[in-house]
Amino acid sequence: MKTVVSGLARQCVAAVGVLLALTVLLGVAYPAAVWAVSRIGASSAEGSQLVDARGCAVGSSLIGIDPQVPPGRPDPYLHARVLGSADDPMAPGNPAASAASNKGPGNEDLKAWIDARRSIIARREGVAPSAVPADAVTGSGSGLDPDISQAYATLQVPRVARQNGMSEQHVRAVVDQNTSTRQWGFLGESRVNVVKVNLALGLTAPSCHR
Repeated sequence: MKTVVSGLARQCVAAVGVLLALTVLLGVAYPAAVWAVSRIGASSAEGSQLVDARGCAVGSSLIGIDPQVPPGRPDPYLHARVLGSADDPMAPGNPAASAASNKGPGNEDLKAWIDARRSIIARREGVAPSAVPADAVTGSGSGLDPDISQAYATLQVPRVARQNGMSEQHVRAVVDQNTSTRQWGFLGESRVNVVKVNLALGLTAPSCHR
């Protein structure tokens, strides 16, 4: 009987020891290690937020934001790709609901949107419709693409420079500073981050009162 009790006690001690060890390892050490690794790229872990000169968050470098200018007002911003809708072919993507239009290349509504966008953008930039690049009139798969092609950015430079009272050379320099080359040197194309360019041109968070 004494031997049985002694064996049971040893098993209980061993079980408690394993429980404590696993608690420390999986309940403390592992979460701490995951948190520490996340701090290596703290900006990405926090959503890659971008802030203006006042320290106010104006968006994320990973999410496209297309500034909307009231009708008839000067348009000083670089514009992103659009998602479109039945009411507004130039409707920007909704950051709260990443989604594409799900309309195929043969869809008549999509063709109408593309034709309307090409006319609107050509008129806005003062160029012929044939000069408007493809990504300007088509949306990305998520509707939240933060980047545009160099061709679309270049198309907008004269207007952005004129409306901001800057030289085209300066605006091109800002665009170049926020242009990423092909991933790993061979994937995709060079791309311009719209939010970063607009931030450099003076985009601010209107609700910030710092």
